[in-house]
Amino acid sequence: MSPRGAVRAGQESAVAGPAWATDLLGGLRGAAGASTVALAVRRGCEYVVLVTGDTAWRGGAPAGPDTRFEIGSLTKTFTALLLAEMAARGEVALDDPISRFLPRAAAPHLQDSRITLLHLATHTSGLPRLPPGFLRRGAPSWFSNPYAGYSPADLRRALTLTRPRAAPGTRVHYSNFGVGLLGDLLTRAVDGPTGPAPADGGFDRLLSERVLRPLGLTRTNCAADQPQAIGHWHRRERPAWQMPVLPAAGAVRSSARDLLTALDALLEPAAPPAVPDTLRTALTDVTKPRIALPRTGSRIGLIWNIRPRPGHDLYHHSGGTRGFTAFAGFSPQTGVALTALANTSPALTGAFIQRAYLDLRALAHDASAAA
Repeated sequence: MSPRGAVRAGQESAVAGPAWATDLLGGLRGAAGASTVALAVRRGCEYVVLVTGDTAWRGGAPAGPDTRFEIGSLTKTFTALLLAEMAARGEVALDDPISRFLPRAAAPHLQDSRITLLHLATHTSGLPRLPPGFLRRGAPSWFSNPYAGYSPADLRRALTLTRPRAAPGTRVHYSNFGVGLLGDLLTRAVDGPTGPAPADGGFDRLLSERVLRPLGLTRTNCAADQPQAIGHWHRRERPAWQMPVLPAAGAVRSSARDLLTALDALLEPAAPPAVPDTLRTALTDVTKPRIALPRTGSRIGLIWNIRPRPGHDLYHHSGGTRGFTAFAGFSPQTGVALTALANTSPALTGAFIQRAYLDLRALAHDASAAA
């Protein structure tokens, strides 16, 4: 049974499923402290999508498998798929320098090295976590919508002021700036340097055309004006998250059912029907290890973090906005995938994400031991 048929009509808001899955959901809700938590799991040939609670603490409707959540940095995994799909078409190459897509005056200052698209997709570009000047610009709305007022002119200015923290390719340093820039460059590669600016929806359109619609992800996009759960920070409502200029870093919304469909495609790239060959290639390419982290044994694919376990690997990523927390992960060797969503901001302890990761690890361990 596919994720699309994993929940019967009339079950959408009920916590109804096998005991092992309802136990996982209960643990996640306890870790989240949210008004609604969604869990979607594949365990071999078994699919479960469970949701509990309402879309808001006060006055919310019952949430279901198709309720949209802001997924924050999980967006980056979709940006990676777009990059790999465009590389499969020959529109870009992973080793293309970013200067290929930028006016000369806008490129970051480098001495004897260059930043490539692969560097951006593996957090090895040397770019800082946030654009220069962003903290000062976003400070007035830091706990609600710090990216909302960030303009294309701000991005151009930041690029000219940027000085990489390390030579490209020499150090892993997580960068929202880098992946947000990657989305901008991919849009430019198709539309040209004078095409639609990110604030005009160019990235959302391209992502939908190349990745989301072919995979059947009908509840997934960057739109901030479509129905979704209400985000909360300490039980206080947060406005819808907006990232008009750097959407590739964290603007996507999705549902538990859609995310499980995407993970299912990553587990079995040859299985989804009517998927273009370029996207099938991309589904495989994003999972290839690209970077090995010293002393840990961990690796990085295109955006995905990879942790080796005895007999199998765990691929995982998390995300958060001012009102939502999200996790997704899968294990190709065991056929296990899990995504968890909550409508509350990430806790400083990371309890929800850690619980989701440990649940994924336990499911994959049990499946590996039973094989």
